[in-house]
Amino acid sequence: MSVLDLARPEIRAMQPYSSARMEASGGEVLLNANESAWAPVGDDGLGCNRYPEPQPAALVDALAALYGVRREQLLVGRGSDEAIDLLVRAFCRAGRDAILIQPPTFGMYAVCARVQDAGIVEVPLAADATLDVDAVLAALTPAVKLIFICTPNNPTGQPVPRADVERLARALAGRALLVVDEAYVEFADEGSVADLIDRYDNLAVLRTLSKAWALAGVRIGSLLANAEVIALLRRIMAPYPLPLPSVDAALLALSGWGQANAREHLAVVRAERTRMREALRRLPGVRDVLPSQANFLAVRFDDAGAAYRRLLAAGIVVRDVRRYPSLGDALRITIGTPAENERVLAVLQETNP
Repeated sequence: MSVLDLARPEIRAMQPYSSARMEASGGEVLLNANESAWAPVGDDGLGCNRYPEPQPAALVDALAALYGVRREQLLVGRGSDEAIDLLVRAFCRAGRDAILIQPPTFGMYAVCARVQDAGIVEVPLAADATLDVDAVLAALTPAVKLIFICTPNNPTGQPVPRADVERLARALAGRALLVVDEAYVEFADEGSVADLIDRYDNLAVLRTLSKAWALAGVRIGSLLANAEVIALLRRIMAPYPLPLPSVDAALLALSGWGQANAREHLAVVRAERTRMREALRRLPGVRDVLPSQANFLAVRFDDAGAAYRRLLAAGIVVRDVRRYPSLGDALRITIGTPAENERVLAVLQETNP
């Protein structure tokens, strides 16, 4: 059974939109896309009067090399959120199919499912905030077409062991597509599972330049998957998803200088994560700090609301995650610069003199 057999038959059969850039991009005089013939003020040679390539070759090649996949196994979009949405729309029939998630986890999986009118099967994380593979498999129904796992998980920070990913991929073969969200994998000790894509055609991996690569404002994310899945999603993707300035910024970040800069900041974040966890655990009023392999810490407080208000009054904005299952006493604190982290500790220490 091909992984495409899991997708919506009407998506497999549809005639995709063919953009002007897809039909023809060469030539000296471009009069096929109803664009302006004049560059805008301040364009500086970028060419923003022209539509960009649907999948810019230079960026696709750079990301494929970075992630260790072939270019036909990679789709670039507007953050990994777009890939999540495309997957749900391509694989879930409205009112009939479902996704499976493990709360507390990234909220966009459920949002995209609700927009598509797909069902949501929830299998809560274990008491120690780890993934329960047996519970996931026990909850699987024929309606479930996509299983999302986030590793390291947002908002708790724990990774999913590679062995668990492989076990799920094997068990789900012919039954569902396993989507591994690796938005924070650069901060983790254990690496990506993208190398398993050739082994399991029902495995897809989400990556982003928003976190470790410091490009949240640029909105560049990728889906790594079987080439057939990538081709399917391209059929329903917007014709020009990537603005030229975003592509330009991404290529600079992925240059030799850009990668060296990112590695330097990654080392700082990892060191600060260890320091902050130890310091926070010593503060009165802090119940626990969950172990994390991401660029944030989930911190349990005796009074999380008071801690949040005190930080906000000092000009420090953290994420209130008390609405998430099993995190009713917690705040999620991103690891900032060493100076920013010191401010957090100082304010929380004042809260508990």
